[in-house]
Amino acid sequence: MRPHLHWLGLALVTSIFSTSLLASGGHTVSHSKKSHSAAPHDPSHWSYEGSTGAENWGNMKPEFALCKSGTQQSPININEAYAQNLDRLQFFYQPSKLNIQNNGHTIQLNYDGGSFLEVGKDRYQLLQFHFHTPSEEAIGGKRYPMVAHLVHKNEAGQLAVVALLINQGKADNPLFTQFWENLPSEHNETKIKDDIKYNVASLLPGNSSYWTFMGSLTTPPCSEGVRWFVLKEPLNISAKQISRFKREFSMNARPLQPLFERAVLDSN
Repeated sequence: MRPHLHWLGLALVTSIFSTSLLASGGHTVSHSKKSHSAAPHDPSHWSYEGSTGAENWGNMKPEFALCKSGTQQSPININEAYAQNLDRLQFFYQPSKLNIQNNGHTIQLNYDGGSFLEVGKDRYQLLQFHFHTPSEEAIGGKRYPMVAHLVHKNEAGQLAVVALLINQGKADNPLFTQFWENLPSEHNETKIKDDIKYNVASLLPGNSSYWTFMGSLTTPPCSEGVRWFVLKEPLNISAKQISRFKREFSMNARPLQPLFERAVLDSN
């Protein structure tokens, strides 16, 4: 089901608040929770199930309060959108060495510097991308088997995340084959392959139409002021490749959050 569209003649004015996100990097392999303690996601503090699951994040620490009280939280169900003449997403992505991490919550690929997303006059550097199953975003109530979140930050520290929905297709995706062949064997482990270069641009669809809204990080501390772009055209990978990710993380998606007074815009 696709979102119902409205036409608006007025411009939407939104404020993007500064948030911080630490991208994992370096050329070391970490196995222990102690050495991983500086990473943005500490497996000992929150999870997706039980007493430390998403419903309880907001009560776990004062700094997680927005997970409970925020009014611009992500993910959302995109059911109604307002068609606008929006700026094109322009991807200026360069090749990166393979830097793949199992941080205890997802598989994350840290990206070399020098790759950018431009939206109008705004420029954001690509820091990393990671995966969720099922997709955290829902389109007309439907969640896809997976999603990739490409996390960017501008010079002011403001975040922009591109969500690439992932559907089940027939054929293996060559890039995912490369990723999964180099998966870290343990949580809190990073593998760096200087001899393997790839460009994440090869995963992007030919059609860059998108929905956009203001939201938050989908993991603690659930910081708001994040600019979200959800690409309309999904990526297809094989059932085998989806299953391989689910062997590591059977479910790592936050429940859908209320939209409140926010508007979702459609780029057409």
